[in-house]
Amino acid sequence: MKVTEANVKQAVELLKVLINTPSISREEGDATDKLQLFIERGAPVQCEVHRHLNNLWCVAPGFDASLPTLLLDAHIDTVKPVSGWSTPPFTPIVEGEAIYGLGSNDDGASLVTLLQVFYKICQKPQRYNTIFLASAEEEVSGANGIEAVLPLLPPISCAIMGEPTSMQPAIAEKGLMVLDCVAEGVSGHAARNEGVNAIYKAMADIEWFRNHNCSRTSELLGDVKMTVTQIEAGTQHNVIPDKCSFIVDVRSNECYSNKELLELIKSSVSSNVTARSTRLNSSAISVGHPLVKRAVELGRKPYGSPTLSNQSLVRDIPTLKMGPGDTTRSHTANEFVLISEIRDGIEKFCALLDGLKL
Repeated sequence: MKVTEANVKQAVELLKVLINTPSISREEGDATDKLQLFIERGAPVQCEVHRHLNNLWCVAPGFDASLPTLLLDAHIDTVKPVSGWSTPPFTPIVEGEAIYGLGSNDDGASLVTLLQVFYKICQKPQRYNTIFLASAEEEVSGANGIEAVLPLLPPISCAIMGEPTSMQPAIAEKGLMVLDCVAEGVSGHAARNEGVNAIYKAMADIEWFRNHNCSRTSELLGDVKMTVTQIEAGTQHNVIPDKCSFIVDVRSNECYSNKELLELIKSSVSSNVTARSTRLNSSAISVGHPLVKRAVELGRKPYGSPTLSNQSLVRDIPTLKMGPGDTTRSHTANEFVLISEIRDGIEKFCALLDGLKL
């Protein structure tokens, strides 16, 4: 399946359009409009285009309900630009092989690459159906993203989540749980030996989060990681604080569900602990799955990813996270992707998927 310079050029042109159209999470409407217009005007194959909220998907021609269905997903939303950009984040700037702009690496490169791959796969009979999805709200794990689309799609047999992985297959990723913790004390005058200092109570629990090691270690993902990231207490210097609030970022491995970790934490600390959500569990795909086996045959090296993606929201469906670009560039100032990475991504995905038997 030959990849041409025309394929790469079209991918780059679309990436420029997307960078130039702000698509912060929950504000992706304009970018989705332009993507829809781009596909309807320039698709080299006849495909059904559907939209729900700010999500857009295309179904390959000749859909056969008796065949398995592969979902190619990449997200259209971005985070807000951080400080430190030396160029306008919403202006695509090409310098040699590099394309600079917010969302160029995460996740525009995967989106434009997988769209070209979808076109190529559609032009040759395969033993599976293909659906391309540009999903919204991935960066905030929003309810109006991929979770809102899945009930509208045919049954999905497996999925590729396009994310910047340097085209290496992430076959597992850590889950996420954010905890709001409150240590309660008794107020009093700081000059006298009275009251119960909530900060001191919180310090004991924070020390537990810092030092506790969960016993079950994952071969791919390592240990569960718990990090205190925010803290707030006190009203003024001479008042013993009766409340200390702190936030904990918990990254789970596949050995624990978030609910199981939450119960362990509640039984181990004195602070009141509330999870904002327990739905973003760790996920993994079997090393024996056809997608993984083909990737290994092509010289790719499976690994476990510490970062979250739509994998956590696609429950009971085998998913592989893979795409062009480098994850260390994501959410940074002067984010960029290389044109050569987009070309390589199209080529490697075509080699992975052409003739695949699911």
